[in-house]
Amino acid sequence: MRQRRLGTELRRLREQVDLSVTKAAALLGSSQPQISSVETGRFAVSADRVRSMARSYTCSDDALIEGLAEMTGGRTRGWWDEYRDILPPDALDLAELEHHATEMRTASVIHFPGLLQTRAHAHAVISDDVPALTPPEVEHRVSFRIKRQAVLYRENPAPVTAIIHEAALRMGFGGPDVARAQLRNLLDMSEREHITVLVIPFGAGTFPSSGQSIYYMGGTVPALDTVQLDTDHGAGFLDAQPQLAKYRTVLDRMERCSLTPAESRDLIRRIAEAI
Repeated sequence: MRQRRLGTELRRLREQVDLSVTKAAALLGSSQPQISSVETGRFAVSADRVRSMARSYTCSDDALIEGLAEMTGGRTRGWWDEYRDILPPDALDLAELEHHATEMRTASVIHFPGLLQTRAHAHAVISDDVPALTPPEVEHRVSFRIKRQAVLYRENPAPVTAIIHEAALRMGFGGPDVARAQLRNLLDMSEREHITVLVIPFGAGTFPSSGQSIYYMGGTVPALDTVQLDTDHGAGFLDAQPQLAKYRTVLDRMERCSLTPAESRDLIRRIAEAI
């Protein structure tokens, strides 16, 4: 996915200066098929080549250029590759994005963020997928979701902010024992220095983007951020600048509707004790 995103950003830089693929190829001493292959993510490109392309397109944003250069070298091979023939491509793309993210912000109303789910909670939720999954398929998806959580435990982990509506805290997926353990896990995770859990209480009233789960992953510079939206048809990824700006604003407003971290923990604790 990073190779495709790199190609997309290089195409945007080219189009901003109104260069056709043919003119860009002539400027760079390359060929039209090579430029097209780079821009569609089919052809890997070196960091020096990326810097040359960006400067030829009159890009003066050094931070952006270096951010693009860091994305070179082809597709990153990681632990998620073992699932390549088992899970949908968007699941693997999500794991790769999390691996490279400089920050993560997520907002959900009914469900807990995947990075903060217990195995039992994830199993209960995934088992209800439509169309129904076979037992092996359920186990593959549960194990994949739990392995994604390794990003929370590595050295110098990226900061995570999870905005969760009170409705999610009270859903009770999997029954009382699973729900209680999930809430206690959420409390434990919220005590970690790099994880902030914010709860939007029922009393907050309306809030932006209600009902839609949002996952915002930061790149090395804001222009390289990515938004993931969950749908019944799978994950959708957005990276156009107006879209990124919109969801940054949505998440900022949702945070303002939330309780403080300490107040959020108190509410989670009271709900867990009441189950």
